[in-house]
Amino acid sequence: MALIEQIQAMVEQHPMILFMKGTPQLPMCGYSSQAVQALQAAGAGQLKTVNVLADPELRANLPRFSNWPTFPQLFIHGELIGGSEIIIELLEAGELQRIVAEAGVV
Repeated sequence: MALIEQIQAMVEQHPMILFMKGTPQLPMCGYSSQAVQALQAAGAGQLKTVNVLADPELRANLPRFSNWPTFPQLFIHGELIGGSEIIIELLEAGELQRIVAEAGVV
């Protein structure tokens, strides 16, 4: 299976998936850390994460798949939501909590 197809399968398999630098326990950039903190504050307890630093091919090809150049990248029900700035905006607007609950990852 081609890498783009593997990415598509991951995005479709998980109701919410965050492609980030590092892990939730050890984020390797400030934006990834902020995204994880916002998602946790919104109640995302069963968040699937993928460390793009562990797979250079994934890191190189995910921006082509999503048409989003930076990390982290949050997908919910197969749809790109965006990066840390958008995640934080959704949290501050009170929308992220609803989205997390609807995704069933509480």
